Amino acid sequence: MERLFKISPFSASLEKQLPDFLSEPHAHDMEELVICLQGKIEHFINFKSTIYNAPLISYVTKGKSHRITFLHDNELNYPQGWIFRFKSEFIPESRFQLYAGYHEYATIELAENKHFTQIVKLCEIMYEIASQEVPDYAILRSLLSSLFIMIESERKKSATMKMDQPCSQHITFRTFLQILEDNFRRDVNVDFYAEKLNMSSRNLNIICQNILQKSVSEIIETRKLTEAKELLMNSEKTIAEIGFELGYNEKSYFSNVFKKKAGVTPSEFRNEMSKLIS
Repeated sequence: MERLFKISPFSASLEKQLPDFLSEPHAHDMEELVICLQGKIEHFINFKSTIYNAPLISYVTKGKSHRITFLHDNELNYPQGWIFRFKSEFIPESRFQLYAGYHEYATIELAENKHFTQIVKLCEIMYEIASQEVPDYAILRSLLSSLFIMIESERKKSATMKMDQPCSQHITFRTFLQILEDNFRRDVNVDFYAEKLNMSSRNLNIICQNILQKSVSEIIETRKLTEAKELLMNSEKTIAEIGFELGYNEKSYFSNVFKKKAGVTPSEFRNEMSKLIS
């Protein structure tokens, strides 16, 4: 079970045990949750770098490139907190996990209120259980689910997404995203996804607008754009090769779509990322 779930504290005294936290942008094969109680971090994620003040929570979905840098003058203001890493199947999929690739709320600065105090206590309990010689992973699974419920409650205060839609809509939307993951590289339209879901394009658009305030086409393009950025940043593939891999048969068309969505050309984005993460 250890390969399904792990919790690690971080502090000045533990810095040397966390080399990957201070390295080049990287991706994990596990979901990652960072809860920072004090200090300041610089987080590179979603292809931009931002400085955040604790207390904060950051969620990094599996496979997403990111880098966290601890900012401090001395050991007294060194960031402290916990890192949770777990396989997706360890707990039921949370809405936070489900929508992580489609919104900008990867990191949330929190208020030091009663709710945050409860989150801290829950983390302490989980770390105590995980540190036992024979951890009870059934309890840890239940507590992690509870932790996400509390975090999602805080995220609603920051996010613009409507999270109060009927459960059936979220089920349909989750299925849509699963189908999208298998097909976003293909040159298929909205009707393709609607047919897979046995519904009309209009109804699928309504569900997507209700949950993410985006049309189906916008969500498809967002997924393609995210993949394009990952490939531009982390591979040596040419722009034409990347465009072709994502279903764009002409380099010029891919470049035009990319610039319209990202504000820069693919080559300009690649140069910007090279400077930012160097």
